[in-house]
Amino acid sequence: MAIGQAQRGLENGKGQRLARALGWFSHGLGLAQLIAPSDVARLIGIKDDDDNRALLRAIGVREIVPGLAILVRPRPVGWLWARLAGDAMDLALLGAALTSKNVRRDRVAAATAAVVGVTALDVLCATRLRSGRAAVEETAPQDDTRGVEKAITVNRPPEEVYALWRDFENLPRFMLHLESVEVMGDGRSHWKAKAPAGRTVEWDAEIVDDRPNELIAWRSLEGSDVQNSGSVRFNPAPGGRGTEVRVKLQYDPPAGAVGVTVAKLFGEEPNQQLREDVYRFKQVLETGEVVRSEGSLDGARLRQRPAQPPEDATVP
Repeated sequence: MAIGQAQRGLENGKGQRLARALGWFSHGLGLAQLIAPSDVARLIGIKDDDDNRALLRAIGVREIVPGLAILVRPRPVGWLWARLAGDAMDLALLGAALTSKNVRRDRVAAATAAVVGVTALDVLCATRLRSGRAAVEETAPQDDTRGVEKAITVNRPPEEVYALWRDFENLPRFMLHLESVEVMGDGRSHWKAKAPAGRTVEWDAEIVDDRPNELIAWRSLEGSDVQNSGSVRFNPAPGGRGTEVRVKLQYDPPAGAVGVTVAKLFGEEPNQQLREDVYRFKQVLETGEVVRSEGSLDGARLRQRPAQPPEDATVP
């Protein structure tokens, strides 16, 4: 399977290079037909009159539009098929010209052969790009699940850092998008979080791995508003500088990619949240409080509910 995917990837690369060449060819030919239709008419052996010049200009516009689209789009498969439709029209017109009087049949025949060759290249290019796109679709995730990971070093030993995080009811103290976490027993808990536009989302979660002072992993249960999972590792930092905390989250936004975009506008996107959350977690453990500006809504919340380190933590 890997060899097949690599082969399709190679075909896709060749297809993209060929597509650019065809895009430039189409663009150049279209400009020539627009600017110098008389010269093009004589070159392909047809009569240079008003009707043919008007026809060549129309064909020129048809060549330029897909040519530009092919040059600016990464996988312009649809525009290549549009070129094929144009090739068929050109072949029909040249075929009709061969049966007409007052034409240079040798030149018309040469132009027909050239169009046949370009048509073959269009087919080859569209096939390669379609194969490459299929390879991408085959290897891409089949859902909208997203992941985020952050790490920070906390100047506290792993047992203190683990103890604060392991009691999930502590999490709203530094994860300000969380309204509450209720521990229900048997490794299960109920979470309630703020969402964009003043809404809230809720879910039940269960612990799937718990190694004291090393690792906590959890996942949401079926039926949750937001499907998610996560883990946090606690590793001794080099040089006795405390604990490296590494947090990983996987989540499925309620509205897929649209939900992520909207969430960013409201400042409620998990990548933003997690970066701020782990920094506040560090502050809670190292200073016993989270430093926020006086005008901050988060600061007001923390003043109403002062953050304290765990009872066994030593605050400098």
